[in-house]
Amino acid sequence: MDLNDEHWRTWTHRFLALLAADLPDQQVWLGERRLTVQSAVEEAEFARSIAEGLTDRGVLTPGHLHTLRAVARRTGALDATARTASWADSLAADPAWDEVRTLARGFLHTLPDDQPLPLPRPVPPNPGDR
Repeated sequence: MDLNDEHWRTWTHRFLALLAADLPDQQVWLGERRLTVQSAVEEAEFARSIAEGLTDRGVLTPGHLHTLRAVARRTGALDATARTASWADSLAADPAWDEVRTLARGFLHTLPDDQPLPLPRPVPPNPGDR
């Protein structure tokens, strides 16, 4: 596997691990970050885009791509006014995130090694996120 493909496959799996995590774990991971729902929508669309290329190169399956498209559609359907809200707050308030969590868990359960993935390592908040 190409190193770039490996990098983006790992990035996609980690992003899905964040989306699949239980609500309290997601909120702890988001912690002090002041990311908006719009950030989550953009990341889901980016993951879908990455998955299309990885699927074309045989790194991901068409089933994985189907799931990532569903995640991107679901997050993309969030109300425009909700997109300015805090992502951490929205996770508890909007039932759409339960659907996204279920989709992400389904994706992770279909990985060949079927090992649970930890949440991505926390990164200190970017000063621009405040």
